[in-house]
Amino acid sequence: MSAVKQGGGSGSAQDVLARLADVLEARRDGADPESSYVARLFQRGTDAILKKVGEEATETVMAAKDGVPARIVAETADLWFHTMIMLAHFDLRPADVLAELERREGQSGLEEKALRGTREGDVAGD
Repeated sequence: MSAVKQGGGSGSAQDVLARLADVLEARRDGADPESSYVARLFQRGTDAILKKVGEEATETVMAAKDGVPARIVAETADLWFHTMIMLAHFDLRPADVLAELERREGQSGLEEKALRGTREGDVAGD
């Protein structure tokens, strides 16, 4: 049973994500890259951040293929963390992603994908 189902942790998942986003923004805006991994990653720029997200995504997939629950959770946490760094880099917050998920709630995955394809085609000028 997951920690959320068992009542583990402090605050709602949304609260945890918001607090972490606050910390990441503070590190982006004022921490010393010599003493902060996050500040150093922000200093290195978009490509370094995106490379790290890609690395963490690959590690998450490998963990899932191994099927060890603790490793899947740990690697997913790393992926979420680095994805949140990416969001902060683009002045976005977890609430933006949660709002998009909420917008999609109750919609068929096939329907959403078809609509997304239409929207992407509109953007691309197709």
